Amino acid sequence: QVQLVESGGGSAQTGGSLRLSCAASGRFPSRYAMAWFRQAPGREREFVASINSNGDSTYYGDSGKGRFTISRDNAKNTMALQMNSLRPDDTAVYYCTATRMESLIGDIAAMRHEDNVAYWGRGTSVTVTF
Repeated sequence: QVQLVESGGGSAQTGGSLRLSCAASGRFPSRYAMAWFRQAPGREREFVASINSNGDSTYYGDSGKGRFTISRDNAKNTMALQMNSLRPDDTAVYYCTATRMESLIGDIAAMRHEDNVAYWGRGTSVTVTF
């Protein structure tokens, strides 16, 4: 079991930045691949970015490519999402997720499919204004 708690959400202006954090606890969280998803009002949940258990491989969805950076610190059992050049369509609830690395068979991109996610946080809200 892994517990995930997001923080760092809030409001930002267009072009601004926010840094989201996810604290993981439980059994061996450093063995899990992790990812961020988001859900905007009235829209389906979408994949943002994923990172492998070692932190040396990442994969990005189209929404954050070139603007967002995912990272993790296994010594602190945390994961982060640095979001730059924010746009109003980045407004959403952002969710931290985790799954056993071995279930992805080495393909960190597979975490873009919600069926591969084992654990979800409760989310943190981000609002980007004009």
